[in-house]
Amino acid sequence: MKKTIFCIALLINAIYTNAQHIAAKNSIDKRVDALLAKMTLDEKIGQMTQVTLDVVLKTANGKAIQPEQIDADKIKNAIEKYHVGSILNVSGAAYTREHWHQIISDIQAEAGQSRLKIPVLYGIDAMHGQNYVQGSTLFPQEIGMSATFNPELAYREAQITAYETRASYIPWDFSPVLDLGRNALWPRIYETFGEDPYLAKTMGAAVIKGYQGNDVSSKYNVAGCMKHYLGYSFPLDGKDRTPAWIPDRYMREYFLPSFAEAVKAGAMSVMVNSSEINGVPVHSSKYLLTDVLRGELGFKGVIVTDWQDIKYLHDRHHIAATQKDAVLIAINAGIDMSMVPTDYTFYDLLEQLVKEGKVPVSRIDESVRRILTMKYKLGLFERPVGNPDDYPKFGSAEFTAASLKSATESITLLKNNNNILPLKKDIKVLVTGPAANTMRSLNGGWSYTWQGDFSDQYAADKNTILEAIRHKIGKDNVAYEAGASFDSLQNIEAAVSAAKKADVIVLCLGEHSYAENPGNIDDLNLPSAQTELANELAKTGKPIILVMAEGRPRIITEVESKSAATIMTYLSGNEGGNALADILFGDANPSGRLPVTYPRYPNALVNYYRKNIENGNSDDKNGYNPLYEFGYGLSYTTFAYSNLHISKPTLKDGEALTVTVDVKNTGAREGKESVLLYTREEYASITPDTKRLRAFQKIDLQPGESRTVSFKITPKDIAFVNDVSKTVTEAGEFKIMIGDLTSSFNYVSSVAPSRTGKL
Repeated sequence: MKKTIFCIALLINAIYTNAQHIAAKNSIDKRVDALLAKMTLDEKIGQMTQVTLDVVLKTANGKAIQPEQIDADKIKNAIEKYHVGSILNVSGAAYTREHWHQIISDIQAEAGQSRLKIPVLYGIDAMHGQNYVQGSTLFPQEIGMSATFNPELAYREAQITAYETRASYIPWDFSPVLDLGRNALWPRIYETFGEDPYLAKTMGAAVIKGYQGNDVSSKYNVAGCMKHYLGYSFPLDGKDRTPAWIPDRYMREYFLPSFAEAVKAGAMSVMVNSSEINGVPVHSSKYLLTDVLRGELGFKGVIVTDWQDIKYLHDRHHIAATQKDAVLIAINAGIDMSMVPTDYTFYDLLEQLVKEGKVPVSRIDESVRRILTMKYKLGLFERPVGNPDDYPKFGSAEFTAASLKSATESITLLKNNNNILPLKKDIKVLVTGPAANTMRSLNGGWSYTWQGDFSDQYAADKNTILEAIRHKIGKDNVAYEAGASFDSLQNIEAAVSAAKKADVIVLCLGEHSYAENPGNIDDLNLPSAQTELANELAKTGKPIILVMAEGRPRIITEVESKSAATIMTYLSGNEGGNALADILFGDANPSGRLPVTYPRYPNALVNYYRKNIENGNSDDKNGYNPLYEFGYGLSYTTFAYSNLHISKPTLKDGEALTVTVDVKNTGAREGKESVLLYTREEYASITPDTKRLRAFQKIDLQPGESRTVSFKITPKDIAFVNDVSKTVTEAGEFKIMIGDLTSSFNYVSSVAPSRTGKL
């Protein structure tokens, strides 16, 4: 009886909540309709115009005056003459919260003086925390968050980022990046959730929900922005903003799922891929922006360009003979807001196009309706500037602890010969290498500045790897010699001499911070200076703990062969040094898993879900042979898998299989284990992938503890995109793989014939 009453109560609450959401939507729709009816054409086009902060700042000799201040005449011009709907970015470097309050207040005060008093929508790239505010909480970059295989941590990181972004009086976050990190050369791979579509869509949806919450108008939530739609991350040459060639079927199979899942999660906006696919710039693609994104995925929110990308249709892509043509093409493709961002040319040209009848007013109304709806949903009309007293947790110990937890669960132990780790705390340690004593190799780009080049200044109160180790075991037990910069040797003799006096060497290699185009490289190999440092240290005979602090998997095959243990820290954020020290000395147990395949050779860049013919055969010694495969990661304890069970041998339409497996901690200490479920279809009309991740759970087990982990598999979960771009599940035999266990089932379709593997 009590259970029945409880279920009825839940149903009534769900109905009531849904009714509230419908009422709120209807109220916003009516307010948008009323406001839109009052707007002139100029006011509408202004809402579609986004400029960068520098446009409205006081300047001297062409540079912003320090500290940055809003120029009264420039902001009046932007609001009164051009009716600008959105401003973005930071000028220079990270501001204090107080400075942000002044900036946003001055902008919104001018908006409040305009005829219709429409607030400005301010946007920022808060990529791994509110990285453009001093004192904020910086988390691991997305690649590190995905290595946790823990969506709850991603959700919490997003909640805290939203809180601290709103605490900066900014309601719109240009995050998360939902691009698939398939090409190790690409300089933005660290901004992705890795190479696997299921992992990316799961973590990405968690971030969207964390940002937006149940009520995005709350003073603690922000609008998320999916980016960069679509296929941006797979350029042929690995360079940022260069062409990709991606068949439609391939696009839908691998690149679209993370965006589709984010749309389901309620993402309010999307930013467009700056480059081109198959010769078509995405900013010009009605097929991708309107037919697929809006028509197929049902996206209702705002589509914003990336930096200057409508102009680039003329300047870079050469598909528009004039800038006016570029605007026409982009608007007709489906763009709602142009990140112009340094002038008002978009405004002037779009106004001309409407007056010439080349762009109908109805098309303008569509975009403006979406922009106004977003502003109303964010509560900007009621609260254009937040209250500074509402954010006592900004930069708090609570938030720092969450960052430390994320960093700890992200760090991935790849090798641990003879269980050399964890280290004892009474030994002598040499810490060396270019990544050892800089926050730039822990935070990466998008940290206080675009390139992250001032992290050592702004995060001076945080611990580098060296400082964290000294805090852990005492300064007297830790020697330090850099030995090399990232690309040249620096007094290598001193490093070798110090190594001879140490019990163990912690060698910190990797990359300096970078973002976007400045991060382009021609060679995935680790720079030779770092390799030479490792080789000289290895000659001492002292055990080397290799720590890779990097945004992408640089080739370390030669160096790694000389290490006793290898650890991947990715770009683990402001608490990354502390997290690594905890793991090195046993105060934490590593549980990260690789979210990308770590290549062995620079030209062997094959993802784990390869085709069977990529595996190699008896006559091919150059088949799939990565240094470490996606999903790999060690622990200080051990886990045993047993009793893999599938609820029934046959799966039919409308049904679900229950898959269970027992996992036991067979070691001597508590540990977290990511239980990964892969499937493979044995034969299909499209050559099947060797295996695909379909589900995962992260569990925590005490020594000797066992747990039964359960998964549900439906026909939809094992579907693929066929040769006519349709998502289908074909009848046939499927294999399930969890840990070292495998089992099979058959799917029987009522609509599709089975495949025999014959042509």
